[in-house]
Amino acid sequence: MGKIKSKLVRRAASTFLKKGVEFTESFNKNKKILKNTMPSKKLRNQIAGFLARTKKQEKQNP
Repeated sequence: MGKIKSKLVRRAASTFLKKGVEFTESFNKNKKILKNTMPSKKLRNQIAGFLARTKKQEKQNP
């Protein structure tokens, strides 16, 4: 598997960021933030991982 994420994951992550939800570079912290809002565990984990990766990239490339 590569780093390609579905449109659903990318779109959901961008809407959370636009709403002003503060995410971190930590996968586990992001997972706890998304805990009650996601319908499935797999989707929650994919979004949390995608957000963690994008936050790390933002830190490296300001």
